Amino acid sequence: MDRVAFTIFGIDVMWYGVLIATGMLIGIALAVREAKRVGISEDDVLNIAIIAIPVAIICARLYYVIFSWDYYSQNPGEIFNIRGGGLAIHGGLIGGILTGFIYAKVKKLDFFKTADAVMVGMPLAQAIGRWGNFINGEAHGGPTSLPWGIMVDGVKVHPTFLYESIWDFGIFLFIMFYMRKKKTYEGEVIVSYITLYSIGRFFIEGLRTDSLMFGPIRMAQFVSLVGVVGGLILHFYLKNRAKKNKAA
Repeated sequence: MDRVAFTIFGIDVMWYGVLIATGMLIGIALAVREAKRVGISEDDVLNIAIIAIPVAIICARLYYVIFSWDYYSQNPGEIFNIRGGGLAIHGGLIGGILTGFIYAKVKKLDFFKTADAVMVGMPLAQAIGRWGNFINGEAHGGPTSLPWGIMVDGVKVHPTFLYESIWDFGIFLFIMFYMRKKKTYEGEVIVSYITLYSIGRFFIEGLRTDSLMFGPIRMAQFVSLVGVVGGLILHFYLKNRAKKNKAA
């Protein structure tokens, strides 16, 4: 499939960027709507988005480059070429969450309440963005005989981008139609997102052929394990804190 969505003023605009931008815009719109529902300033949500998006993109690229250094050390001119792909979602998440945390501290906001609103649309944005990997012919798995396999370079392989897109969309539905209304403590939405996404990514990553590695370790699987453990710890901590505050 042609990677170029359209050309403007002689510059090719890639589908990869179009899909990521579309996901971000939808995510922001959902976050603003959720902020209004729970009594958070819409301006604060927009400010976080304006700051966090470029930081997340930089961190996503930096993460990818660091763990692909064998290639980029030999091709330094490619480090800033993100139009052809090469953004690691874990790097973006780390950068975005840290930005939100710092903003909340500076503005004296409840970080977890704010994060719950901001993260409502995140899994949907990811589900949309993953299709950019399909167009770029990346983020696929190894050979398979399953009927839903896709052809890449003449070989039928696991469409791992699709597996993750479906998983992310499922997380979005769970958060959107259940968790955000039934949560028992502030922070339960972002904790649920981190935990559920990490579980799915750990298993999906095991099928991929283009994993970022640190020695023999698949970095996405390692970070996913940290996400599951951290998510569970945060769950029990925040839930107990909410009970104590309620009792007091």
